[in-house]
Amino acid sequence: MEEKNKKEKKGMNLPNKITCVRLVISVVVLLLLCIPWGDLGVTFKTYSIYGVENVSLRYLICGVLFLIGSVTDFLDGYIARKYNLVTDFGKVMDAIADKVLVNGVLIVLAYEVPTIPLAVPVIIITRDIIVDSIKMASGNKGKVVAASWPGKIKTICMMIGVTLTFFYNIPFAFIGHGIQLDSLFIYVATIMSIISGVQYYLANKDFIFSEV
Repeated sequence: MEEKNKKEKKGMNLPNKITCVRLVISVVVLLLLCIPWGDLGVTFKTYSIYGVENVSLRYLICGVLFLIGSVTDFLDGYIARKYNLVTDFGKVMDAIADKVLVNGVLIVLAYEVPTIPLAVPVIIITRDIIVDSIKMASGNKGKVVAASWPGKIKTICMMIGVTLTFFYNIPFAFIGHGIQLDSLFIYVATIMSIISGVQYYLANKDFIFSEV
């Protein structure tokens, strides 16, 4: 039994399998968004839902897949921490899957959706590069950089905002002239991204630039 537990910690345990599933989901979502399906003769149905016009089946499918991927993001980390199944493979693949799922989708949405400025993915991706560099530099010196609350809020808001964007802000689109909660969540996530990036830097700059 002990040998089995050691293999699970080192190998393809349940959290790592969930992370790999999220990576596959991420790739499928990006393929659905990026491939010029019309040029290939493939068309996706559009619907009118209680006044919301031109609801594309392609976006609805992406929304469902993105939501599943977002849930797995929290699930794999929870299981890994609770059952002590954290592995180096899981850490690397989790980061890759997150970046592909969120940042890749943000780039496409900024191109296709008028309410998402191009500045949003630029800020998010730049912040991620800076924070990942700080974590790498700190890790090389033996310091583990824990996730910050602004960073966690950023992740939650971004996933909610992107999901609502794929679902055309439904059901909030039915309220009055439509409350643009999808854009609001994405803007809050962008602000939290900047705050968390500055926080990471201030908390670790002395340690990073030290000679030790």
